[in-house]
Amino acid sequence: MKKTLLSSMAVAVLLLSGCSSTEPVVTDDQTMNGGNAGANGAGMSSGELAGGEEATTIEGEGGASGEGMGAENSMMAVQSKLQTVYFNFDQYSIRPDQQTVISTDAEVAKAAPAELKVKLEGNCDEWGSDEYNFALGLKRAKAVKEALVAEGIDANRITMVSYGESNPVCTDHTKECWAKNRRVDFKVLP
Repeated sequence: MKKTLLSSMAVAVLLLSGCSSTEPVVTDDQTMNGGNAGANGAGMSSGELAGGEEATTIEGEGGASGEGMGAENSMMAVQSKLQTVYFNFDQYSIRPDQQTVISTDAEVAKAAPAELKVKLEGNCDEWGSDEYNFALGLKRAKAVKEALVAEGIDANRITMVSYGESNPVCTDHTKECWAKNRRVDFKVLP
């Protein structure tokens, strides 16, 4: 049943993704999202892209990987400095007021240890179908990735996932609350 649902969602996303040049892939939340997926238990990842491209996973440009608490403290320090990027209703283009957030996040990523990776988590408000929101969340994550790459971050240091509407930070039924859910969050990975 779950595989049928995931396959159906993948087909619907492909149909609804419009002009996208990449193909989102639905994966099990235990393997891609560390068990942090929303109520439906699935996330979309850029793990495999159309045309045989590989997943975008951050790899360091050198230096030894930190071990133990030092690496964990470093990850937490970087995580605390990264800011969420917000979007307008039904949009995935970077708002002008969010460009400074992108620039600040890019500087934080440049200063971070080279072996750390960043996962971009695309999110949506509750409006629209599940399939549409998963596709929109992935487009938002891709827009942030492209903006970070334009700021000088190596594309290989970034992964993307979409939670659609399944990962809200606010559940009130107000415009202010919905605006908080239209976002891309950053997660630092080892």
